Amino acid sequence: MAEEITETAGEGADNGGPSPRLSIRDYGLLLKPRVMSLVVFTAFVGFILPPLEVDLLTAFVAVASIAIGAGASGAINMWYDRDIDEVMQRTRRRPIPAGRMEPRAALIFGIVLSVLSVATMALMVNVAAASLLAFTIFYYVFVYTIWLKRRTPQNIVIGGAAGAFPPMIGYIAATGEYGAEAGMLFAIIFLWTPPHTWALALFSNTDYARAGVPMLPVVAGERKTKIQMVFYTALLLPSTLAPVYLGISGWVYGGAAVVLGAVFIYHMARVWFDRGGQEGTAAKPMFYYSILYLFLIFVFLLVDRILPAVI
Repeated sequence: MAEEITETAGEGADNGGPSPRLSIRDYGLLLKPRVMSLVVFTAFVGFILPPLEVDLLTAFVAVASIAIGAGASGAINMWYDRDIDEVMQRTRRRPIPAGRMEPRAALIFGIVLSVLSVATMALMVNVAAASLLAFTIFYYVFVYTIWLKRRTPQNIVIGGAAGAFPPMIGYIAATGEYGAEAGMLFAIIFLWTPPHTWALALFSNTDYARAGVPMLPVVAGERKTKIQMVFYTALLLPSTLAPVYLGISGWVYGGAAVVLGAVFIYHMARVWFDRGGQEGTAAKPMFYYSILYLFLIFVFLLVDRILPAVI
């Protein structure tokens, strides 16, 4: 999910020689911990959202398996993209391009964690959730990282599905079945990904161009990128009200979604009228707000779910 969150926030500036402490830290960085934190939270909300009694052990195992699977995908992504990471400002301090870790070690680490996460989910939760987790890892590694990322400016639209699966997996882990509610959670993140990532690409287009990654601003230009961002924003905001339409959430969540959506529109309007997509302009605040936006959408889904039990 939204790997750019980790890239932009930075992953450590230490370029010193290997040490046991640094080695452990670098294995942690392979998991893309900032991305993982959002994955863990959305997966947890997906698990809690169904109107069922919560089994805390099952919830812990399910969310931990999703987190490990997401981290495994990140490690394999770093192994494959090491040539790109070496030339991009945001990613050149990652363990492999910085020379602190051998590529083969990262690949083996990712494969082992992938198998472990799927096997644990299958044995301790349910096969349906494990199957979707396995598909998510496959999709992120082979469809997004290897196939799409370097070939099409629509890479994050199609590839964004991988980041939208975790809350869906959480929901299926709790219920054992697919349903409209799981699809609703998927849709929110899937439609959020393009405006979020293209906001980053607008102020980082020279970085992507240097690495030869065909992000939309690099290939199609700023104007067409903004048109696409408006299009997906127009789809995103109604989708966030789907929990209310489906009767899963009530007025607390609905009101929050409307307010958060209004601020999202404000940032989108600033980007639209901005004439320079470089660092420090409207695209950067929108990128950071979009992270907060998604987090708060899921916070209020959770609040609306547990509020009746509290009051």
